[in-house]
Amino acid sequence: MESRGHGPGKSRPRRLLLCLDGVPHKLIVSAKHRGLFDAFGTPTRLLSPFPTMTNVALSTMFGATPPAGYESLYFDRNAREVRGGIRKYLGWRTPDKIPSSYMDNLDYQEPLAFEFLIYVAPERVWRTDMRRFQERFRAAPQSVDYFAFLKGTDGLLHAQGPERLNVALETLDKILNEIRAFCGNETEIVLFSDHGMNLEENQRVDLATHLRRKNFIVKGGLKNGGRAISIPAFGLCSYAAAYCGSEDVIEEAASALTEVPGVDFVVYRDQESVVVNGINGTARIERNDKGEYRYVIATGDPLDLRAIINRTDLAGRPDIPSFVSSSAWFEITNSHRYPNAVVNVYDSLMTQRVQHTADILISLRDGHYYGWSPFGKFVRLAATHGNALASSSNAFLMSTHRELPECVRADDAKPFLMSDML
Repeated sequence: MESRGHGPGKSRPRRLLLCLDGVPHKLIVSAKHRGLFDAFGTPTRLLSPFPTMTNVALSTMFGATPPAGYESLYFDRNAREVRGGIRKYLGWRTPDKIPSSYMDNLDYQEPLAFEFLIYVAPERVWRTDMRRFQERFRAAPQSVDYFAFLKGTDGLLHAQGPERLNVALETLDKILNEIRAFCGNETEIVLFSDHGMNLEENQRVDLATHLRRKNFIVKGGLKNGGRAISIPAFGLCSYAAAYCGSEDVIEEAASALTEVPGVDFVVYRDQESVVVNGINGTARIERNDKGEYRYVIATGDPLDLRAIINRTDLAGRPDIPSFVSSSAWFEITNSHRYPNAVVNVYDSLMTQRVQHTADILISLRDGHYYGWSPFGKFVRLAATHGNALASSSNAFLMSTHRELPECVRADDAKPFLMSDML
């Protein structure tokens, strides 16, 4: 509880924190150029962690508990089988359906069924969702902060593309103007997204068929070990997570996956380093005891960093790159086609972004996705996310009251989002 004389409306403005699922930075910039959201400052690029998925991103941004898996259908390493899935969306939102503790702080989120229906009936769902949010916010006490999450924007982009999202953004702009007229300047509105989105038609990659050709056994459970591999397929996204029945086959499986058309690169652990293996070569990312990182190229240049390393004098002795701080990597690569890739990719496997970390993470090229085949048959995939490219990594953050840095990492986002809200 805030002490008397401090907190919302006293020592600082009351705050409405509003997350728009899946809206990329460049679409908000375009909307601002059209005259929308004119009360807000310049949109900051907010870098989503890889894989660029909602619960991974928001749990990182808020320093919350990691979700069980990258999606609601996930591989449980303890049970050695796939769990979750479509059953999450049936019935009420019970504690077992709360993926991360950041959701405990939400004052508004869509009804549970909307999370699935947004991909089936996006037009009706986003309109209903925005109207419900506005009604709930107006009815809330005016002396406390408010945190809301609108998922309809993600479904609109997936199923109908940016043109229909722009219509929704126009509606949201009107709602926010009405909220500002209702609340006055005493309420700061912080608008942000969890991840970006590639804005192009996507085709499915068939990872399972290729692995079977390589004599792997692709199945849900891995209790018998050996050459069995589990790759949970649910949302239609530009990443995939693979779990191997035996550590002995991880490197072989990773190499096989790079042969699949549409795969950009794969990453897997090799003791205390992370191997990046892709269509453009192989490299290793290492971290020393000082928390510094280096990118060691074996062949080619899978993350396209050689020119930056040479240009910024990070090479050290000939052919031996220097260890560089995470802040330095961020400074020189946050605008790269793989934003902040050295630290981001390393941390995807070496920190607990989910409870059940994959053996292999697969980043697909824009224009490609992996997911549940039946779902793909009734959803026209006009856009998606999940990979480590800029299109999916560049979320946004902007405020009506504060000027923000040009770019912020997800790990550093909490002070800009929550400040002293909690």
